[in-house]
Amino acid sequence: MKAFPHKRPVSNGEWCGMDLRDYFAAKAIVPLIQNHGKVITSPQDVAELAYLFADALIEKRKLK
Repeated sequence: MKAFPHKRPVSNGEWCGMDLRDYFAAKAIVPLIQNHGKVITSPQDVAELAYLFADALIEKRKLK
């Protein structure tokens, strides 16, 4: 699912735009980096946590 789909499909028939999962992950990054004084050991840890939050949001949307 696209977060901001373009109105024109690309040549392979899929819609252009950022994936909703990527959008949710990007929104989660800033609070994860700030992390209120807790230490995150690496950028890879931040990325992994961001996508875990994104996946949880997507699953929650499916329940409605």
